[in-house]
Amino acid sequence: MKITDRIHALKIPFQITDPSGQKLPRFVYCYLIYGKKIALIDSAVASSENIILDYLNETGHSPEEISMVILTHSHPDHIGAAMNIKSFSGCQIAAHSLEKAWIEDVVQQEKERPVPGFKSLVEGSVHVDRILRDCDLVDLGGLTLQVIHTPGHSPGSISLWSAEEKALFSADAIPIPGDMPIYQEILASVQSIQRLKRIDGIGHLLSAWDEPRAGGEAYRIMGRGLEYLQHIHKSVLRAAGGMGSPTEIDPMDLCRQVIAEMGLPLHMANPLVARSFMSSLNTRQTS
Repeated sequence: MKITDRIHALKIPFQITDPSGQKLPRFVYCYLIYGKKIALIDSAVASSENIILDYLNETGHSPEEISMVILTHSHPDHIGAAMNIKSFSGCQIAAHSLEKAWIEDVVQQEKERPVPGFKSLVEGSVHVDRILRDCDLVDLGGLTLQVIHTPGHSPGSISLWSAEEKALFSADAIPIPGDMPIYQEILASVQSIQRLKRIDGIGHLLSAWDEPRAGGEAYRIMGRGLEYLQHIHKSVLRAAGGMGSPTEIDPMDLCRQVIAEMGLPLHMANPLVARSFMSSLNTRQTS
């Protein structure tokens, strides 16, 4: 999908497995950036390189022209095909330092953050060649990406801003109301969205787990994401109030109660969401 002449979006379908073994359809967006150099923002899941290569060929380019893959964070649906893309293109892999360990050792990541079906989502570990820091500039020749550290979903999550294209690549920083709430720190997530909302002139909001949004819709989506986090936070504190001290609370019990209160699908009551909700117990307020 062509967003601008120099930004193209690729929607990659895949499946995740919930704790009961049920297969759930998902998708993730990655983005090809055509400056004088070609960059790929995120690599999606394992085998996505086939879709990416086909799209490159359709647009008159070859795999060897990819100069860099920028990984917005280390989760499986973002790094899954990075190893193979690097192997055939010789590109650099770039990411924040706080995501480096899990990108370079996916076995460690699976142990520390077990995700059902992890091995089917990630081809393997890949070396990070360039560390990206907040406010760094990535020069692609006629198009520059500014790095914005947006922690919350994960410690080293980054977003990217292209002033030339008026495009904000937000990765997983902005939750979608009603979708599975996955984050590590709710307060950091809120602060990251608030920072993104302060960017003037966003013409395109390009998320990993939402459809591309244009113009004023970008700011409305960010506003709804903030409201969703605040709703979750209040629901968690309300549920936890009758469950004893934080050390006595069973995360899954809390998760099931909050999911039920919010009317979310029951399959969302899983350890990753439970971990997200527990972060509210260490946070007094989210705004």
